[in-house]
Amino acid sequence: MSSYDVIVIGSGPGGYVAAIRCAQLGLKTACVEGRETLGGTCLNVGCIPSKALLHATHMLHEAEHNFADMGLKGKAPSVDWKQMLAYKSSTIETNTKGIEFLFKKNKIDWLKGWGTIPEAGKVKVGDEVHEAKNIIIATGSEAAALPGVEVDEKTVVTSTGALELGKVPKRLAVIGAGVIGLELGSVYARLGSEVTVIEFLDAITPGMDPEVQKTFQRMLKKQGMNFVMGAAVQKTETKNGKAKVTYKLRKDDSEHEIDADAVLVATGRKPYHDGLGLDALGIRLTKRGQIAVTKEWETDIKGIYAIGDVTEGPMLAHKAEDEGMAVAEVIAGNHGHVNYGVIPSVIYTHPEVASVGETEATLKDAGRAYKAGKFSFMGNARAKAVFAGEGFVKILADKETDRILGCHIIGPAAGDLIHEVCVAMEFGASAEDLAMTCHAHPTYSEAVREAALACGDGPIHM
Repeated sequence: MSSYDVIVIGSGPGGYVAAIRCAQLGLKTACVEGRETLGGTCLNVGCIPSKALLHATHMLHEAEHNFADMGLKGKAPSVDWKQMLAYKSSTIETNTKGIEFLFKKNKIDWLKGWGTIPEAGKVKVGDEVHEAKNIIIATGSEAAALPGVEVDEKTVVTSTGALELGKVPKRLAVIGAGVIGLELGSVYARLGSEVTVIEFLDAITPGMDPEVQKTFQRMLKKQGMNFVMGAAVQKTETKNGKAKVTYKLRKDDSEHEIDADAVLVATGRKPYHDGLGLDALGIRLTKRGQIAVTKEWETDIKGIYAIGDVTEGPMLAHKAEDEGMAVAEVIAGNHGHVNYGVIPSVIYTHPEVASVGETEATLKDAGRAYKAGKFSFMGNARAKAVFAGEGFVKILADKETDRILGCHIIGPAAGDLIHEVCVAMEFGASAEDLAMTCHAHPTYSEAVREAALACGDGPIHM
């Protein structure tokens, strides 16, 4: 029987980061993983492969729509779908091998197989039982099921199957207008698919700033994506490799059908902790099936912790990473910290969408007095030079103190630009602090500064 200070169950962003940080803090650490490769959903069938396809198809879009205007003449490239998938696979392999290297570097044992917790202080993997002073559950999430929709990962697929379709579908139906649906919908729209997004709510990207939602949907429509809003999907039917989606419009309860060559079910994810033995251990779950934890990420059982998608909060890889580092500090006897008010979210379409902190809707609901500073990328020289002048930066600040409360960006490199505001919020900065910071010219980041200036006397270039 092997004995460890910490055993982490799951090697996704939360799990592998927790394991590495534990090892760095001098704790003898092992990580349980049943996949053939490390990295969890994110590296294998989620964040990383989808970003590879988003990048490849964005390059195709640029060649088809913008190269000629820049004096780059010639026929746009044709799509070799098998080679594009091979590029995606090589990207996955590079990243998962990188995690293996980091485990070896930090002397972390990889316990290959699926783990269960027969009792506190013990983890069973296969036929072997290992002792652990501390156990971290980081088993992530899985695609949520939808009544009447049977996934076969061939014609009706989750994000996993959408990354491995045998061919580019002529017609793709996407159920759900959240991050996954819009990102993968964008991939296939650029590849020539007729994409129809069916959303139950009346706005895309639930929880996003309302102005961003409207602007974003308008941009995606211009790119050729179709939207059916306020629609409840009743069922899907498949026959001879084709699919039919039946839905009802909530406004009048009328029933409609659309035909598709493939259907992507992107209606969210749910915590995955099957087979761990949580019921027998007496570990409490929330109403939504998440593992209930304390402020220090400990479950009802002393020495058993949980982080990432299996716990409450946004299902984001970087949230899990932050918790992984924090719980390692707690186990090592230090203080672990995660500022849940400053966790950015990003959608990697083109343009990108990024946000952090409060929205105008949440501030109004709370009755808080605020001011909004907004700047359009049409006033940004760098953005206009690269055909990316659509979109804006909006900064929300307290009306009295000027402290930054939130930021919402739709435009070029939004996913990178948002972090300037994250750092500012982490230090309790005001909009004026950001406005008075010199920004290099010409950069996209100048739009952030201009939005901060708009919270005061006004922007310069608009």
